[in-house]
Amino acid sequence: MKSEPAAAVRAARMIELGREECLALLAGVAFGRVGFTRQALPVIRPVNHLVDGDTIVIRTHPGSALARHTTVDEVVVYEADDLDARTRTGWSVMVTGRASLITAPWEATPYRALLIPWTDRDADEIVRIEADLVTGYRLTH
Repeated sequence: MKSEPAAAVRAARMIELGREECLALLAGVAFGRVGFTRQALPVIRPVNHLVDGDTIVIRTHPGSALARHTTVDEVVVYEADDLDARTRTGWSVMVTGRASLITAPWEATPYRALLIPWTDRDADEIVRIEADLVTGYRLTH
């Protein structure tokens, strides 16, 4: 694989983003990664999401490690980004907060209609992640 000469690669500036811009960027993409603890080890799973105010909402299958552990308000991290490796620009956002299952049918039903699973697995569990800590940055020239 051929790489660019060092002089041709231009370093990007990293600009910290505010909470509202971070949540707006998350709302503009449908895919990210949720990180949580399973048997005392970190686990990361790709999922689709939606942003509802100050919460990130995802769908998962019954019996999943995430669904089993969110019954006790586990702290998780959610990350999404849009990075261009060629130009070394883009953005990345992380939301850290408590995850909990939405069990009330009247509350879960609208999310099930909006969050269409990407796989053929039964994904009827709805998980809400409270946006307690929101951080992000933009890479620009």
